[in-house]
This record gives sequence, structure tokens and C-alpha cells, in this order.
Amino acid sequence: MVPPEKEYSDDWLPRSKRDLEFLIDDTAWNSVRQLVRSMLRLASGEIPARLFGIATLLLLARRSGVVVVGIYALAQSMVQYAYPFIDFGLRHVGARLIAKCPQAGREIVQRVQRRRLLMAIAIFPFLLAYAALANVPLKFRIFIFVFSAISCLYAVSLEWAAWGKEHLRLVGFSQMIVPGCILLFLLLGSRSEHTLGWLIAGNAVGYCVQGAVFWQWWRRHRPADRQALSPAVIRESLLWARTSVMGLAWLCNLAFNTIDMLMLGVMSNPHEVGLYSAAYRIMNQVLFTYYLLTRVLYPKLARQEGEQRARALRPGILLALAGAGILIALVLAASGKEVLAFVFGQKFLPATLLLTLLAWAIPLDFLTSYLSNAYIAWSMEKKVLACTAIAAACEVVLNLIWIPSYGATAAAVNTLISYVIFLASLAVAGWYSAELGHPRAQPIVVNHVHE
Repeated sequence: MVPPEKEYSDDWLPRSKRDLEFLIDDTAWNSVRQLVRSMLRLASGEIPARLFGIATLLLLARRSGVVVVGIYALAQSMVQYAYPFIDFGLRHVGARLIAKCPQAGREIVQRVQRRRLLMAIAIFPFLLAYAALANVPLKFRIFIFVFSAISCLYAVSLEWAAWGKEHLRLVGFSQMIVPGCILLFLLLGSRSEHTLGWLIAGNAVGYCVQGAVFWQWWRRHRPADRQALSPAVIRESLLWARTSVMGLAWLCNLAFNTIDMLMLGVMSNPHEVGLYSAAYRIMNQVLFTYYLLTRVLYPKLARQEGEQRARALRPGILLALAGAGILIALVLAASGKEVLAFVFGQKFLPATLLLTLLAWAIPLDFLTSYLSNAYIAWSMEKKVLACTAIAAACEVVLNLIWIPSYGATAAAVNTLISYVIFLASLAVAGWYSAELGHPRAQPIVVNHVHE
């Protein structure tokens, strides 16, 4: 429930302080600590998960070389596509329903999980088709398919329900189970020649454990009353016509973020994929902390209305995000060679240019991730779908033109161009959005893009 408006003026507050109040549903400034605590709860598992993933890559890079790192990156990219296909909007819509109507949790979980399991079955032919098309030897194709197919056990997970109920410590903890198991099995098979087989075993065990943890949690926290919200209302909220828009939006968003990796796998060679994967992984680790913020904010943004949404798009907030991203990009671009050598070894130094280019996607991502996350929380899925579709289509076309000639370097440059297109599209969508009120009340998004 959104708290009532305050009866006193806050004009005396420092601007930065007033700009941040939307994050905490217009409560007092001291409640920012609640947001920080939520981020720390989520980070308590996310940080170990990232460390496990980095350790796995380091072991593969130093033990097996660039090619195996590239194959593992392709398999992970397929897993990334399986997630939004399985959810197909259900993760965000379900979390939004749970956040607004937790008493109807049983009915919501039952309907959402039934659909997610069906989608998990439906994606198998697509995984098989991509593995068959990948420009790699047969044994690597088999690994890509089996590894990504096992990841469809994600459909069993109730992470989305815990997210909606803001049980963020559990959500964070769950994120480290699968990468932790993969790393453990890789270490157990350190003397074996069948490295890929150990990766598959760790992946399977990890998803089984993750699913069991969430269902045990649900048995202890599911509400007793199933009639707190009309089943007809839940059914209407989960109609294909509604959730498919969200699903397509996130698939397009994922395509925008990762299609370059998949296209390199088909149009280039494993060595190029390995170099690009190394640069991309380092950039992605930088974005990790920021994504904690956007995930924590989603349930809070979903409860906002009217003026609170306008305050979420104040210039001070967007400029602060862009400024922080630019500072990080400068540091990463200046130290890229040393970072690659330290993390992956001398063999990956040819990825220095790729990392320098991708570093400048960080400030753009700070803005696009924040805006798209807020728009979806405010039921603006159609606008996000249009924006991501435009950006993803532009990136695909650019990659088709330039990757055959310039390989991974073209993919990195095309990523930056597509980010600019995405940000401009989101700005236009916000300007003409009825959900945000009259467009002239929201000048800061467009002004920010022009700047």
C-alpha cells in the first residue's frame, strides 16, 4: 500500500535528498537505510555467486584455454535465453501480483508455475537447433545443448515469489547455489580429462538443490487464505495477451544485451568468442552491484502511483547514474590491459580493445536498466517491448553487416551504437507515456538524452 502524502513541505531538503525519496515510497530520509539493508541482503548471496562464476572462468581459462572459455560462454548465453522464455513475463507479473496481494499467493503460485513448466518443455527444440548451428566441433555442440537443457530446471524455482515478497536474503542465497555447485564439481574433476562432463554434473545438481530450497521455503511461508483475491482477477492478470508482452519485452532486452555473443558463435570462431566473453564478463561484474539496486527497487516501484513516478525520473537521479557510470568506465578503460592479464592471463590480452569499447556501455546501461526496470514496474511493458525490439533489431542488422569482416571488434562497437538507440527510444517512450502523466511534466528524460 502506498503511504499517504506528507502534509508538510520538503522544499528545505537538499535536492539530492529529495531526489532519492521516491525509492522509499515517500517516507523519511532515514529510511534509505532500509533500501541499503535490502541490497546487502541480496548481495549476501549474489557476491559469492559472482565469485564462484569468476573462479570457474579462471580455472577454465588457465586449464583449458580460450576455446573452452568460449564454448562455456555460449552455453551460458543459451541459459540466459532459456530464463526469459520460461518466464515469458511471468516472473515480473507474478512478482508484481505477490507484492500487491500476498494473501493470494497460493493461487498465484499455482497458475504461474503451471505455465512456466509448459514453457520449459517448449524451449527444448530451440536449444537443440542453436547447438546444431553453432560453428564448433560435435562434442562442443553436445555440451552446449545438454548444459542449457539442464538449466530448464529453473522452471521449478520459486525465486520470483520470494522476490515479490521481498525475501531478498533468500533470493540472494539462491543465486549462488548453481554456480557454487558448478565450481565444486569442476574442482572435484580437476584431475579428469572430461572437464565438460563435470560442468554438466555440477549444473544439474545445482538446479535440483535450488528448486528444493525454494519449495521448502514456500511450504513455511505460503498464506493460508486462497480467496484473498478473486481467481478471476488473477487469471485476467496472467492472460497470455498480458504476460506475452512482458515476455517479449524481456526476450528483446536479452537479445539486445547478448545477441552479439550468439552471432559470434555462428559467424566467427571459438577464439573470437572466448576473447569477447572475457571482456564482456569483466564489464558485467562491474554492473553487478548496480543490478542489485534495480532488483531491490522493483517491488517498491511496482507500488508507486502518480507523482511518485514523476519523482523517480528527476534530473538529479538520472545525472547521478550517468556520472557514476562514466567514472567507472574511465577507470576500467584505463586499466583494461592489467585487469585482463591478472584475471585471465596473458593469452587474453588481445581482448584489451574489446574491454575498452565495452566499458563505455556502462553509463548507458545504468540509464537504460533503470528506466526499463521502472517502466515495467509501472505496467508499461508495451513501451519497453517496442524500445528493446528497435534496439535489438538494429544490433542484429549491424552485426550481420560487420561481424564477418571485423569479428568481435564489430560486435563491441555495435553494442555501443545499439545502447544509444535504446536510450533514445526509452526517452521518447517516457515522454509520450500516459502512465507518467502529461509529457511536459517529464522533461528530464528527454533532456538527459539530448545532453
